[in-house]
Amino acid sequence: MSSTLYIMKNEVREFRRKRELSQADLAEGLGVSRQTVIAIESGRYSPSLPLAFRIAKFFEVPVETMFDPSEEEVQ
Repeated sequence: MSSTLYIMKNEVREFRRKRELSQADLAEGLGVSRQTVIAIESGRYSPSLPLAFRIAKFFEVPVETMFDPSEEEVQ
């Protein structure tokens, strides 16, 4: 039985940089660790649905703008 991981592509890094925020600033604004922001930006971690909505709300964009709903398979 093989296990496949699916990661959503996202625009978190791009939106953060446009606002000239550090990863620590964004983490504080979202109530998560800086390591969580790093993992999301690098594509190693897909946020939970509540966190995805918090991120979209933080940047005042629809969640579909922040996260690509098509899945990317990672092996």
